[in-house]
Amino acid sequence: MNSYVAEHSVIDPRAEIEDDVEIGPFCMIGPHVRIGRGTRLVSHVALLGHVSIGQHNHIYPGVVIGAEPQDISYRGSDTRVVIGDHNIFREGVTINRATEKEDGVTSLGDHNFLMANSHVAHDCRLGSHIILANGTLLGGHVHIDDHASLSGNAAVHHYTTIGSYAFVGGLSRVLHDVPPYMLAEGFPTRPRCINVVALKRNDFSADTIKCLAEAHRLIYRAKVGLDHAREILRGNDQLVPQVNRLLTFIQNQQEGRHGRARERRRAA
Repeated sequence: MNSYVAEHSVIDPRAEIEDDVEIGPFCMIGPHVRIGRGTRLVSHVALLGHVSIGQHNHIYPGVVIGAEPQDISYRGSDTRVVIGDHNIFREGVTINRATEKEDGVTSLGDHNFLMANSHVAHDCRLGSHIILANGTLLGGHVHIDDHASLSGNAAVHHYTTIGSYAFVGGLSRVLHDVPPYMLAEGFPTRPRCINVVALKRNDFSADTIKCLAEAHRLIYRAKVGLDHAREILRGNDQLVPQVNRLLTFIQNQQEGRHGRARERRRAA
């Protein structure tokens, strides 16, 4: 099936557009853009710079992908945005291409849902099955692991990592890494409890959920320290793989700068 292109869209002939792509009116597609099969651009979508978009994505009006990073050090190099399959980008979403400070790629995986007016800054790395609610703002170099969710108007500091299956509450100011499996919120954000809803929805066993809850209690409520918590959990036969992953994440975070593991290289 051939692609459909509405009137009043401007598409550079060098763009690579696969079959069954729908491009609505008033879209602008640059010469270094590739769009996979079955992707739909509703209208007024701008794809700029070096952008690769996979299959069956749904892109709503006002979305801009691949614009120059909002970083004064950027000097115009051919950095990229790479997007996977089956993502939804609602109205006004912006995804900036990378700077030269890392590997030159801003990337998103598959099955993500970015709600209206959310922003993904330069050099961000998002996994799959992630939800960014309306107005979520990601600073540069933010990493978000699979199955994490951020509620409305959360603002995430640059170089922060959000762990898998974590949830960040609305209006939160995220200055520090958010460990996996945690529900975090506040100004600044702190882990408050485990993200029970996500764990149950994703078929975590009752025993695993209990182990994670005990790990949270020891670290964030009893505050026994990471090494002591590990020994207690091992003694209670609760050092399951998910708890080990949580403890490793927190250890890396503590070794970082300002509660952000990926700023470790700057630590004194």
